[in-house]
Amino acid sequence: MNAALFANHIAGLVANYENALARAQQSGLTADSVLLHSGTEHTYFGDDRHVSFQSFGHLNHWLPVNRPNQFIWFTPGDKPVYFQVIPDDFWYEQSVSNEDWWAQQFRIVRVNDVKLVQEQLTGKNFYYLGENTKLAADWGVTADRSNPPLLLAYLDFQRAIKSSYELEQLREASRLGVQGHAAARQAFLRGGNEYEIHMAFLQACSLLEEESPYTNIVALDEKAAILHYQNKRRAPGANSNVLLIDAGCRVNRYGSDITRTWTKDSAHPVFKSLVQGMIDLELSLVDTLKPGMAYRELQTLALRGIAKLLIEHEVCSGTVDSLAEQNIPQWFMPHGVGHLLGIQVHDVGGHQLDESGTKLPPPPESPSLRNTRIMKENMVFTVEPGLYFIPMILEKKRSEEAGKLLNWKLIDALYSSGGIRIEDNVRVMPDVAENLTRQFETSTL
Repeated sequence: MNAALFANHIAGLVANYENALARAQQSGLTADSVLLHSGTEHTYFGDDRHVSFQSFGHLNHWLPVNRPNQFIWFTPGDKPVYFQVIPDDFWYEQSVSNEDWWAQQFRIVRVNDVKLVQEQLTGKNFYYLGENTKLAADWGVTADRSNPPLLLAYLDFQRAIKSSYELEQLREASRLGVQGHAAARQAFLRGGNEYEIHMAFLQACSLLEEESPYTNIVALDEKAAILHYQNKRRAPGANSNVLLIDAGCRVNRYGSDITRTWTKDSAHPVFKSLVQGMIDLELSLVDTLKPGMAYRELQTLALRGIAKLLIEHEVCSGTVDSLAEQNIPQWFMPHGVGHLLGIQVHDVGGHQLDESGTKLPPPPESPSLRNTRIMKENMVFTVEPGLYFIPMILEKKRSEEAGKLLNWKLIDALYSSGGIRIEDNVRVMPDVAENLTRQFETSTL
């Protein structure tokens, strides 16, 4: 790992947090430092089994450690302090490996109890950022200093722009994800079922399921029409024709988010042609990206591209304009074309218009769009157009006037194929966008 890249990343965070504190003070808040808390471990209701822990994203922006009750204390002018809580415990392994490339950026204070962190902060005037507001209150943090919206809005907004260190983590996460997708495709072509394809992905990436940035979507045939399909069927997959897999990897808490749709030779010929059309559409959308472009414009381009494919493949009749005016493409792509990507797969600040937290909501005709930001250099997000044959949506349209534009005989034949989504992870650059995913794909697939 490049220690210099991480040092520059921390320097950028220091500047961001100094600005955030100054803005908070101008608004009348008076704290002079920030305490970030990774979070508290929880158990399932009525049980003593722990829920898989996921650290607070803003702490992971500083520190690549996924452990409960870790704290970063930032005070302008001082070296950031990492309160490393390592309980005395013979039930679980509790050590943290302090790797030089990141550890040298902090003053590390190791303690064996959270209460000892509180003792060291007694009398300090700090903002608390984290989920355990009760702990903060017990430590004397007043309500206005616990997750103040103005401070969080500024930090959320800044996270969309990635440092060179962050870009390196995202590239490596994409490389591993592409490796996993290649293994999943081969498992599918060998006749594997959803469970076997899922396991092939995890094994290729050397992942435990809980280490994934999100729950893998592994959908064969008609299940590909369920956008966040969560199951892994064990029934034989030899007779399946379509695989939609949405899966990614994590590297130092940064995640990739990649979707591919594969077909066998036995798949419906129109569906196979639609898959290639969707690949071409997705790549053409990536080619349009540039600083200053509104992400909502990308949504419009995606929907018009869907309309064109529907007409070309005789799924719908009419013109691109007539279909777009009636919002018919949304019947086949009810989701947004993408979202911000980073420490969280659906990263924070996607609807923010500015650093103060002013929101720019998605357009009424595309309410599920998770990103409405104006593109800036080094912003990273997904581009993921989809085209699905979802009975729950389409069957309601049979009796509507606009439904007469649909080729129902062909749609009935395509229901069993489910749907298509093609997704890459993309970095905005001044001239040509960097496709973090495709740069690793030619040597793997």
